[in-house]
Amino acid sequence: MIGMGIGAIALLIWVGLIFAHGQFWRASVTDVADRPPEPARWPSVTAIVPARDEADVIAQSVGSLLKQDYPGEFGVILVDDSSTDGTAAVARSLDGDRLTIVTGAPLPSGWTGKLWAVSQGVAAAERPDFLWLTDADIEHAPDTLRSLVSRAEAGGLQLVSLMARLRCDTFAERMLVPAFVFFFQMLYPFPSVSRPEGKGAAAGGCMLVRRKALERAGGIGAIRGALIDDCIFGALIKRQGRIWLGLTDRARSIRPYESFGSIAAMISRSAYAQLGYSLVMLAGTILGLLLVYGAPPLLTLFGSGTARIMGAAAWALMALSFQPMLRFYLRSPLWGIALPAIAAFYAGCTLLSAWQYHRGRGGMWKGRSQAAVRPS
Repeated sequence: MIGMGIGAIALLIWVGLIFAHGQFWRASVTDVADRPPEPARWPSVTAIVPARDEADVIAQSVGSLLKQDYPGEFGVILVDDSSTDGTAAVARSLDGDRLTIVTGAPLPSGWTGKLWAVSQGVAAAERPDFLWLTDADIEHAPDTLRSLVSRAEAGGLQLVSLMARLRCDTFAERMLVPAFVFFFQMLYPFPSVSRPEGKGAAAGGCMLVRRKALERAGGIGAIRGALIDDCIFGALIKRQGRIWLGLTDRARSIRPYESFGSIAAMISRSAYAQLGYSLVMLAGTILGLLLVYGAPPLLTLFGSGTARIMGAAAWALMALSFQPMLRFYLRSPLWGIALPAIAAFYAGCTLLSAWQYHRGRGGMWKGRSQAAVRPS
């Protein structure tokens, strides 16, 4: 009887996720699904790139910005955040008159390193119409900016953000990366983000924001202590007007996560912050993951009768919902069957994140523990 009840709840949850949760799983919101018309006048844009010890990728990422085929006024500001590996020197070797390199000031209390660097870049920009906030490990196709601006101008959008295609080469990446985007879309269904009633969200690797909207929202300082800064930024700007978030092939992450350990470090850096640093939320999340992802395969393999049938049906829906994202990343559909095991890995990373936080090492990135104290 207990197994039947658990199976029924798990099955109902997956039916609800597929049919009543913004169709997040379809992976249909992309920057090639439609082609907005180009504007009659191209607005001015400044790209802001925060960088800390990025010498191995900075030439490729900033080089792609300098190669943008953009008809309007465009400049790039790289903020060197106390790098020790020659990041700024590599950037200076690039042949680009549009590149300005700013040496970052010491990190003040209450700020995360990335947001402090971004705020300095925004301050150094000469009041452009748009600010393009992009990461030092993202390589852009030459028409990325044209596409972003066309969409923003055609739709009167305050923010346009692209979820960059992440590397998916090693075994660890093939197993875990598509699920990372799948889970992100489950939390923030892309079709709902652009609707007035949906949650605001963004993907930090590529965000084009109207400068005036950012100023009205209080600037970068309004989110200065945020670890999950992109989603909080998206919610902040959505209060100023319409936003859009979609998948893309134009922007690609060039940072390798070659091992399970490196991916675990990436996830655990901010997973506990997503839960508001709450042990109650942590316990509820782990129990929820066990019910949604753990119960279906356990009932299928070890249950009997109706409970086994319900567990198998929930597992099948789970695997089917993962297929569009697997196709987007050109991965085998068989990974859909493994989604419970993948979810278990993410649950472990969430527990690791909480453990690190309570040891005073939360939000560790490039030698900085950025969540050692509860954010204000």
